[in-house]
Amino acid sequence: MKGIKKVLGLAIFAVVFTFAASTVASAQGILAEILKRMDENNKGMKSLKSDIKMDKRNSQLGENDISEGSVQYLPAATKDKIRVRIDWTKPAVEHLSVGGGKYMLFRPRLQQAIVGNVDSAKGNAGAGGPLAFMTMSRAQLKANYDVTYLGEETAAGSVKTWHLKLMPKAATSYKEADLWVDSNGMPVQAKILEKNNDTTTIQLTKIEKNATIPPDVFSIKPPKGTKIIPG
Repeated sequence: MKGIKKVLGLAIFAVVFTFAASTVASAQGILAEILKRMDENNKGMKSLKSDIKMDKRNSQLGENDISEGSVQYLPAATKDKIRVRIDWTKPAVEHLSVGGGKYMLFRPRLQQAIVGNVDSAKGNAGAGGPLAFMTMSRAQLKANYDVTYLGEETAAGSVKTWHLKLMPKAATSYKEADLWVDSNGMPVQAKILEKNNDTTTIQLTKIEKNATIPPDVFSIKPPKGTKIIPG
């Protein structure tokens, strides 16, 4: 009887191991295809316009700060050359410009403009971080992150996506990131988990790729009398 149990146990283990191995191989195949489509999307995208929603969650207070607006985006091979313009409409009108590693957040109602470095940006000025993940090439992702395929999910409203987990290979200012990628290889949602467990989630909807964007869009010129505040 013990011998039969042992044989059955080995048989069950073999079946489970074979299934697990085939599942891993399948996941790796899917991941390779996702990264390929992302790379093709990245290479073909010269500009991007879309509606944007940002959800910042404070883990200690259990509160969410949600902002909505529109974004205009020029991707680049390096982070310091990326250009972003976000015009927030909710909960308040604010204008954010990112470029050259710097940012300006203009708040008309307060007659102030906050300026600083992108890497230290907080609040609505920190939206450029998650956006940067959305146009990384396959080489950049593989070089900087251990990428895992987590399955199919619905994101950014009702878009069918593939969910990827990104674990930094080197020390960063955050713990991990997640991407939700549509069938065309376009990331439509990104989420960053900070070291204090706060999160920032960006969703893009009504996406227009390769739309014409005038260069001066990324230059915010606050009116005279605006108070300039270092970020």
